[in-house]
Amino acid sequence: MRLDKDVLSIQEMRNALNKAHRAQKVYETFSQQQIDRIVKNVADAAFRSSERLAEMAVEETKMGVVLHKKMKNEVSSRNVYESIKDEKTIGVIHRDHHAKITEIAYPFGVVAAIIPTTNPTSTAIFKTLISLKSGNGIVVSPHPRATNCTIEALKVCNEAAIEVGAPEGLIGWITNPTLEATTQLMKHKLTNVILATGGIGLVRAAYSSGKPAYGVGPGNVPVYIEKTANVAKAIKNIVDSKTFDNGTICATEQALVVDQHVKELAIRELKKNKVHFVESEEKEKMEKIISPVIGQLNPEIVGKSAVEISQMAGIKVPVDTRVIIAEESRLEKSAPFSIEKLSPVLALFTAANKENAKEICKGLLDLGGRGHSLSIHTNENQIAEEFANEMPVSRIIVNTLSTMGAVGATTGLKPSFTLGCGSYGGNITGDNISVRHLMNVKRLAFSTKEVTIPQESNESSRSIATFDNKVQEVVESVLGNLTFDNNTIDRKELQLLVQKVVSQIQS
Repeated sequence: MRLDKDVLSIQEMRNALNKAHRAQKVYETFSQQQIDRIVKNVADAAFRSSERLAEMAVEETKMGVVLHKKMKNEVSSRNVYESIKDEKTIGVIHRDHHAKITEIAYPFGVVAAIIPTTNPTSTAIFKTLISLKSGNGIVVSPHPRATNCTIEALKVCNEAAIEVGAPEGLIGWITNPTLEATTQLMKHKLTNVILATGGIGLVRAAYSSGKPAYGVGPGNVPVYIEKTANVAKAIKNIVDSKTFDNGTICATEQALVVDQHVKELAIRELKKNKVHFVESEEKEKMEKIISPVIGQLNPEIVGKSAVEISQMAGIKVPVDTRVIIAEESRLEKSAPFSIEKLSPVLALFTAANKENAKEICKGLLDLGGRGHSLSIHTNENQIAEEFANEMPVSRIIVNTLSTMGAVGATTGLKPSFTLGCGSYGGNITGDNISVRHLMNVKRLAFSTKEVTIPQESNESSRSIATFDNKVQEVVESVLGNLTFDNNTIDRKELQLLVQKVVSQIQS
C-alpha cells in the first residue's frame, strides 16, 4: 500500500527532529573553540561549492542568474562567517566588573528553518551557519520547487560539520516537504525557535505556532532619486540592483520615485542602461502578465529576465533589454506595476517635491512592504536622515544598490539573508537576523548596594498606643457632658459613632 505523501513527510520531519534534538544535547556541551572550528569548516565547504550550488538552483527553480546566485552563496558563506566568527556564543560571553554582572549564553535547542524558492541555497547556508555558531541544531523544510538544490547545500554543510567533530543528525531536513509537515515542524514540541523566510501566510503561521519565531515580510521597496543626487550613478546602481539574480531578493527596488527636476535626465540614463519603457497597449499587456488576479503577483514571472517576461506578455523588446519600466501614478493593488514584482520590472513615479515623494513612498509601502526597506539617492545627508525618521521601514539604504546594501554586502549592516520588518511589518525585530537572535543570555548579578527596609519601631508602637488612650479619654469626656433620654440616640451607639470618626481621622 502506498503511503500518503503527507504521512511520509511528517514522519521524516519527526525523525529529523528527534535526531537533531539528541545531537544538539551533545553539541551544547562543546567549547567555543570546538564550535568555531566546525562553523569555519562549514563556511569554507559552502564557499567552495558556491558555483555548483548556484547552477543547481537555477536549473531546478528556473529562476535567477547562475553568476549572481554564486555571489549570493559566497556572501552567505564567507561574508556571514567573517561577521560572526569572533562572537562569543557559548558559556561566559561578557563580564562587567563594575556592575558585577556576568553574562552567560546558552542555545535555544533546535531551529526550524523554512527556506524560500527565490534564494534556496544561500538561505540554507546562512541559516545553518548562524544556527551552528549559536550552539543549536537545525531542521530545514525546503520549498517544494527548490528541494534538491536546498538539500544539496545542506549536505555540503552537514558533511563539513561531521568531518571536524559535529554529532551526526545536528543538521536535518525534509526530502519531500509538504505544507502539513512544515506546519507540524513549526509546532512540534522538539522545535525551540523558528526562522521563517517566505510569504505572508507562512510568516503568520510561524508567529501563531506558539514558538519563538523570526519571520520576515515582503519588501515592496521604493527608491527615491532626490534632486541633488548623482543621477547617472543612481540609475546605474538601480538597474544593476534590479537585474541582480533577476530581482529575486526581497530588498530589490520595486518602484522608482523621481524628483520632477531630474526626471528627464533620469529617463535618458535609464534608456542608456537598456531599460525598455512600455505604455498604452504594451503596458496593459504587461499588467496582465504581472498580476492576472488583482493584488496577486504571477509566480511565473518571478526570477525571469526582462526579455522572457516580455515574450510571455507578447511584447517585442530589444534582445539586450535589462529592465521593463512603465510610468505609474496609482497607489493601489489594482495597479500591477505598483506591487512587489520580484523580477526586473519597475514602476516610475514622478514626485513634485520631497514631501510628495514621501507620500508616494508611504503609499507604495502600504501596498505590502511596510517595515522592510527603502532606498534613497541624494547628496544631502539631512534629507536621508529625514526619510529615515519618517518612513515606516527598518532599513534605509543610501547611494548604493538596495539589493546589496540591505543584506550587508555594500553597507555596514550585518550580513544576513533574513531581514526583519519590525513592528511596522508585524515582526518581532527589524534587525538583519544573525547569531545573537538564536542564543539566550542569562545574567549572574552580585550585590552592589545595600538597601534598608523601613520597619515599624517600638517607639512608634508606644506613640500609637498613647494616642489611642487619648482618643478614648476624649470620647469619655464628650459622653460625660451629654444627657440622654428615650428620644435621643442610644449612649452606646453614640460611643461607637464617635470612636469610628476618630479612628478614621487617626488613620
